[in-house]
Amino acid sequence: MISATATKKAISSAKRHETDSGSPEVQISVLTERIGSLQDHFRANAKDHGSRRGLLLMVGKRNSLLRYLAQIDRDRYNTLIQKLGLRK
Repeated sequence: MISATATKKAISSAKRHETDSGSPEVQISVLTERIGSLQDHFRANAKDHGSRRGLLLMVGKRNSLLRYLAQIDRDRYNTLIQKLGLRK
């Protein structure tokens, strides 16, 4: 679970306009923050398989949102993955 300030920070870094809270960029950014915090959790709790399932669901959701964004606007996709450092 990430804090409210971390969520607001992720939203403000990816939003397209002032009241944006649901664009694919924002959703991907928030999911990336949540995935990062769960990765830290698994370093300390390797046998927490219930949370691992949630992590895999979040990764799948992020991948589907990334595919959608790549289909509708390749420039927005490229800038987002560079900003978040997702692809090598």
